[in-house]
Amino acid sequence: MRSRNPVFSRRGFSRDNGYAGFNTAPQAGGPAVATQGNPYAQPTGNPYAQNPYAQNPYAQQDLQYGAPPQAPATTGRMTIDDVVMRTGSTLGVLILTAALSWALLPVDDANISRSYGIGIGAALIGMVLALVQSFKRKASPALILTYAAFEGVFLGVVSSIVDNRIADGAAMQAVIGTMAVFAGVLVAYKAGWIRVNRRFYGFVMAAALGFILLMSVNLLFAVFGGGDGLGFRSGALGVVFGVVGIILGACFLALDFKQVEDGIAYGAPREEAWFAAFGLTLTLVWLYLEFLRLISILSSSD
Repeated sequence: MRSRNPVFSRRGFSRDNGYAGFNTAPQAGGPAVATQGNPYAQPTGNPYAQNPYAQNPYAQQDLQYGAPPQAPATTGRMTIDDVVMRTGSTLGVLILTAALSWALLPVDDANISRSYGIGIGAALIGMVLALVQSFKRKASPALILTYAAFEGVFLGVVSSIVDNRIADGAAMQAVIGTMAVFAGVLVAYKAGWIRVNRRFYGFVMAAALGFILLMSVNLLFAVFGGGDGLGFRSGALGVVFGVVGIILGACFLALDFKQVEDGIAYGAPREEAWFAAFGLTLTLVWLYLEFLRLISILSSSD
């Protein structure tokens, strides 16, 4: 299970089978045991599929006399409720720390430098924690929630600066925009208007890589050359690339939804729900920041 988020791609991509779940379907009647396209299966079968005879010691005898065996237990499998609960917990921590940093870190002329420094420091710590979790083989709820806490501090400071010094109400507009994109992509995905396949995945990943590299170059020019760098994040070009960033975020959401769906269908273990929550949080943060930047650019040009 995985999308553009590092946490998902490690599980969902195989050089032999391609992107997990694309053009494949789980076998009916229980957890999938086929190896083609199932990231939770091995050549000898699905390691997460439970042995029906372990639950019923008389199952072999039942088969001998023609009686159907008991259905294997499905406890310990990831469900949509697990994903919703973990995602809600992660976003709840992020929103709480964002609100606290907004309230406790003033951005007036006398304190803006200190508050901004704290926000940048929190962002760097959050980035390190996100990278550590991305390369871990197992989800660490404590690590994910700690990442969310530091990311919330950064978002709270940045949102307060933009809302109080650049565009009044920008933070609420960015939240509404992020929620609208999330709801729109979810409806489009469930209705089948968005088809997530290998071609879609390849296009999104190529576009995201180019976008990130271009923004990184622009940042380097801004740091060492001063001003707005190459101008990709300000003025008319900033608006264009802001829209591109939002479109990419919407595509990331579609990939995330696909991987959550595949994980549930293939019987992923329950702890994978934390990975799903982590990946969705990364995408929502991306969307929120792109909306916030776009709103600030449009307000500055008025």
